[in-house]
Amino acid sequence: MAHPELSIVIPAYNESARIESALERVTSCIAEQGWNAEVLVVDDGSSDNTAQIVQHWMQTHPRLHLIQNPGNRGKGYSVRNGLLQAAGDIVMFTDADLSAPMEEAERLITAIREGADVAIGSRWLDRARQTIHQPLYRQFFGRCFNWITRTVMGLPFKDTQCGFKAFKRSAAQVIFRLQTIERWGFDPEILFIARKLGYQIREVPVTWGHDERSRISYLKDGMKMLQDMAHIRSNSLAGRYDKAIAAMRDTTSMVTRPVPLAPVHSATQDSSLVK
Repeated sequence: MAHPELSIVIPAYNESARIESALERVTSCIAEQGWNAEVLVVDDGSSDNTAQIVQHWMQTHPRLHLIQNPGNRGKGYSVRNGLLQAAGDIVMFTDADLSAPMEEAERLITAIREGADVAIGSRWLDRARQTIHQPLYRQFFGRCFNWITRTVMGLPFKDTQCGFKAFKRSAAQVIFRLQTIERWGFDPEILFIARKLGYQIREVPVTWGHDERSRISYLKDGMKMLQDMAHIRSNSLAGRYDKAIAAMRDTTSMVTRPVPLAPVHSATQDSSLVK
């Protein structure tokens, strides 16, 4: 089987209601676009039959893989677990609701091919591309959070939270080994790390439609994200990222060695360099 040029990671937690639709849309898009791609679904300790649905699809889709986390660890952990095991030259992740249509991945792929190390989908660079708008309260909290990431972390992006991002595999292998946040607040951290490493990041406007089934709570999860921002800032001020980057550069093989894909039914564990 040919080495994949693209790896698509889909983190999934109790997604039995929409994972089959997502797989249908993703695999159809791959065929229509002629991509040389693999798909990795990362099951984050689901209590429903998400894993069984994926396993059923694997019987007829040999480039579809299932990775199972050791229990419920969070979206950040799932994305890291999938991307570190992805084999494609370009690796990306998308949410199971496909709020950004899979076809929009071509815009991220183009940015990577044009020289970017990281390409991030943005809902706010071109608001005309939003097909279904968020409720006003979600827009308000989202803009507040974005202001915080700009002010506290110096991230110059209009949208850090869109679950539609792509990376050169070599960059992902470094960035995600330095990641410490395992739940909703991981996006700003990986962008913060990428900037610290000097990677070129391009923000790309994508078509996007709000899904009312989104599980994020802007009060509960919003407070946790603020704590995560403080954690990132504390790590940075204490020099933990710099020390971890230096340690990684001293051990070049850790960066370039591929991580073997976990077999189906296994609980795949990984570790972070920064504590």
